[in-house]
Amino acid sequence: MVNPADREDRKQEQLERRRVSPEGARLTTDQGIRVDDTDNSLSAGERGPSLMDDFHLREKITHFDHERIPERVVHARGAGAYGHFRLHESLADYTTAEFLCDTSLTTPVFVRFSTVAGSRGSADTVRDVRGFATKFYTRQGNFDLVGNNMPVFFIQDGIKFPDFVHAVKPEPPNEIPQASSAHDTLWDFVQLQPETMHMMMWLMSDRALPRSFAMMQGFGVHTFRFVNAEGRPTFVKFHWKPRLGTHSLAWDETQKIAGKDPDFNRRDLWDRIEAGDFPEYEFGVQLVPAEDEHRFGFDLLDPTKIIPEEEVPVRPVGTLTLDRNPDNFFAETEQVAFCIGNVVPGIDFTNDPLLQARLFSYLDTQLIRLGGPNFPQLPVNRPVADVRNHHRDGYHQTDIHQGQASYHKNTLSGGCPVVGGEGSFTHYQERVEGNKIRKRSESFADHYSQATLFWNSMADWEKEHIVGAFRFELGKCEHRHIREGVVGQLNHVDHELAVQVGEGVGVEPPKSPVSANHGRGSPALSQANAPGSVQGRKIAILAADGVDSAAVAAVGDALKDAGAICEILAAKDGFVQAANGGQVEVTRAMPTVASVLYDAVLVPGGEESARTLARDGDAVHFVAEAFVHCKAIGALDAGIGLLERAGITGVRFSDGGVVSDAGVVTGQGPGGDFSAKLLDAIKAHRHWTRNKSHVPA
Repeated sequence: MVNPADREDRKQEQLERRRVSPEGARLTTDQGIRVDDTDNSLSAGERGPSLMDDFHLREKITHFDHERIPERVVHARGAGAYGHFRLHESLADYTTAEFLCDTSLTTPVFVRFSTVAGSRGSADTVRDVRGFATKFYTRQGNFDLVGNNMPVFFIQDGIKFPDFVHAVKPEPPNEIPQASSAHDTLWDFVQLQPETMHMMMWLMSDRALPRSFAMMQGFGVHTFRFVNAEGRPTFVKFHWKPRLGTHSLAWDETQKIAGKDPDFNRRDLWDRIEAGDFPEYEFGVQLVPAEDEHRFGFDLLDPTKIIPEEEVPVRPVGTLTLDRNPDNFFAETEQVAFCIGNVVPGIDFTNDPLLQARLFSYLDTQLIRLGGPNFPQLPVNRPVADVRNHHRDGYHQTDIHQGQASYHKNTLSGGCPVVGGEGSFTHYQERVEGNKIRKRSESFADHYSQATLFWNSMADWEKEHIVGAFRFELGKCEHRHIREGVVGQLNHVDHELAVQVGEGVGVEPPKSPVSANHGRGSPALSQANAPGSVQGRKIAILAADGVDSAAVAAVGDALKDAGAICEILAAKDGFVQAANGGQVEVTRAMPTVASVLYDAVLVPGGEESARTLARDGDAVHFVAEAFVHCKAIGALDAGIGLLERAGITGVRFSDGGVVSDAGVVTGQGPGGDFSAKLLDAIKAHRHWTRNKSHVPA
């Protein structure tokens, strides 16, 4: 890992000049006039009317009245961080983009993660697509890779984007529901648009419920085009793969987190960076030679399709590390403006009709949201590359342009800025011809085969979650014909899927499949195959007076050495008395938190502690709920009794040695391989196949 202090970071140097600290300063007006009192308005006598010549009052209130800007139409709720990108393998054979050719470069970045449908005040853990947008501050200019955590999209042509967003947003009569797709208008749109089916499979999967932004994949969605120094094109798809693996929350868990901590994902990102546990992502590309454009059973320009990794492997070429939190959310995370049209030499567009519309839409959105055409001058948006052009005036112009000429061509400024030269952007010269028509290519007509591919690729527990998600969402639809229409569409994907969903939402299941399931799958699509890690996992250690402090220390140290974050939870803040007469400091009071905010639970031994916890409803529910959400649970000695009190049955408990069963690890004392087995259980993320239906939580 590269130490941020040891590397060149042109963007941070640029931002440093704009950072303002209040330390040691005296309060002034916007004009720099020192203020003697900011608590009392200027008035005619102590109880008289306020006076209009109080310029400080007028300025302070006026600025406050104008402090908000329109939120984004979509992706309104987000969190961001700075970092850097390091290239490990040069792509000079395919592109002239310098940051993808020179392995000695470190490229500063700003990344913004977001939900799509909800407003700025909505919760982090809703079922939704997540944005994964990266602004590379390259020496050739800004490159914005504006992607999502799902590799496909709902529609094929951008002309449908307003319709889709209107459908998924809260319904017009009552603006309900917030940040949710579980309502009639969205599913009415879906049942009438077969092209949505592949994306709806992703949205109903656990991919829509990420555990952490640090455990979330990112995709460029579209097929872009690399162009090398000889002008030779190569089709490319962009991928981000998290070092910690791709992992998700449970659906029931997400709904509870939305109440317990609506900032769950945002807080997790902030805390990881503050703790030095920097999120890392592997940057990969799928490369397709231009001559192979038509060799697939789908159209490369269709944004509702993936290139299966088994057909074209993802080639890892670099690493993204997020290592600095913003200083000011509004100035940076809220004002950052991503435009998919921001590309550098060597990266170009394709004729993907959704991509083409986004090229217009993103710029148009920023113009209204950020108040005019000078938003690229905001510090977070300003490139590290030198900017020279004839753009003048307008709202929020911050540069003072010198010289007489503001046009091209000119002689009064010596012809400057000069056009062209080495490193100039040149569009790929593609021959295009055809009649003006409103018609989609037949190569875009297959709307079901990749939805089936996704379904076939899922583990049994993933399929169970998908069926449950469809049942929940359609169960919120009041109109029966919408439920029937969606079940009919699902029957094109997989007959058994349609039957299970239909039975759960009161719709007559289809009698027979529309067509046979093709049987193909892609193991890369299943989260069951994702790598696991203990790094950054939050472990709750439940304690009361009489706790075995030696067990807390021994197992806690092993967890911390593996990168986990351990917190001691008790009925009250302060300390609990240890069985040996010492004290154990409490991190948090149990009533202020919940099991849904942790990745695993440990119940150490101590007879008195175990008896107290077994009489505490919060502690009993904490363990039961963690079990239902398939999390790793460890218990030692008398602590096993709390598991029994929580109604956990169907797993084997220790009667002497260490036993690990379905992610529940029990032992008599912290010796042996208890810590190792508990670490393995946590590393697995969740134990989704656990029998849990009998536990009331």
